[in-house]
Amino acid sequence: MTVGLSAGHGVEVKNLVKTFGKPGQEMLALSDVNLTVNPGEFVSVIGPSGCGKSTLLKVVAGLYEANRGSVTIGNESVRAAAKRKRIGLVPQAPALLPWKTVRDNVKLPVRINPKANEGRTLRDPDALLRSFGLGAALEKYPKQLSGGMQQRVAIARAFSFDPDILLMDEPFSALDEINRDQQRLGLLNFWQSNRKSVMFVTHSVPEAIVLSDRIVLMAAHPGRIEEIIDVNLPRPRTEESYASDAFRELEGYVRQRLSDVMEESAHVG
Repeated sequence: MTVGLSAGHGVEVKNLVKTFGKPGQEMLALSDVNLTVNPGEFVSVIGPSGCGKSTLLKVVAGLYEANRGSVTIGNESVRAAAKRKRIGLVPQAPALLPWKTVRDNVKLPVRINPKANEGRTLRDPDALLRSFGLGAALEKYPKQLSGGMQQRVAIARAFSFDPDILLMDEPFSALDEINRDQQRLGLLNFWQSNRKSVMFVTHSVPEAIVLSDRIVLMAAHPGRIEEIIDVNLPRPRTEESYASDAFRELEGYVRQRLSDVMEESAHVG
C-alpha cells in the first residue's frame, strides 16, 4: 500500500515486504509498506499487536533483512548507514552494562567503533547527559538509577554518534504513567532543540500525538500502513498541550481509527 507522503531523504521505505518462517510456510509480517520520514521529522508508528510496528523498525535499523523492497537512510543503504553510525536505536529495555558508570555506558559505542568517528562531530558524553538532566549521575551505576533515568541514559547513548535517524521501540512502556509522562516531555524538549529524524513505536495515543508531526497507523494480517495522520498542533509542545481542544479532538479521531483497525484485524485474524 502506498500512502501519500512528502518527499525527503531522512528515511525512505519502498515496497517493503517481510516474511518469517520456512519456505512454503512463510508468515507475511509486512506487505508493500511505503513510507518517508523527512529530515528533522518526528513520526510515531501505532497499531494493534501483531501489525508489524517493531518489525518495521527493526528492518529500518538493519536488524532484519527485507524479503523485497528497499530501505535507505539519507540515500544510503541501511547496511552502509549502520556502518557509519547514522542510525541510533533505543530498545524497550535500556540494556546498560551494570558494571560501567553512566558516563562509561554513553562513551561505550564510540570506544568500540573508533573507525566510525572519522569525519563526524561526536557529542560530548558529559554535556549530552546533562542535557537529559543526568549531570549528577555521571559516576553512578545503572542499579543506582530509577527506570526512567536508565532509559534517559539509553537515549543519550543513542545520540553519542549524532545519528541522522533515531529509532525508538516503545522506550517508555515499562514505566508507570507519571514517570512515562515526565520522560516523554523530557524527550520532547531535547528533540525540539535538536530536530533529529525519529521513528517512534508506541501503543499510547496521547504519546503519539504530543510527540509527533505525523502518526503512521498500521493494520494487521498482514502488517501494512492503513493511514497517515497529520498532527497539526503548534510547537513547542508542553504539558499544557494535552488540555487543548485540538489535542482532544485529534485524540478522539486517532482512537476511533485505531478501534476500527483493531476490529478489522480481529475479523481477519
